[in-house]
Amino acid sequence: QVQLVESGGGLVQAGGSLRLSCAASGSIFQFNVMGWYRQAPGKQRELVATITSGGTNYADSVKGRFTISRDNAKSTVYLQMNTLKPEDTAVYYCKAVFRTIAYWGQGTQVTVSS
Repeated sequence: QVQLVESGGGLVQAGGSLRLSCAASGSIFQFNVMGWYRQAPGKQRELVATITSGGTNYADSVKGRFTISRDNAKSTVYLQMNTLKPEDTAVYYCKAVFRTIAYWGQGTQVTVSS
């Protein structure tokens, strides 16, 4: 059973930074793709960033401000978020894909005040 546990969310002022962590219960080598998604109130869940063996991918809205990375030894994926904006406010979810099976974390709230 794969478990993903996010942490690092919180309340921050606009322009500030946060680093989210997603700790997996097993080795993250097994996952084809790992990524971060977010869902704001009243909106659909959207892709923020993904990381594979081939590289990284970002939503246009976060390019240049967010960085996704992974520490294989710690089975953890990170999302460094800089220059945060009020529109970044959402619940952030970690996702891991093993072959065709997707696993999700429980989410962590990020609130950016103006």
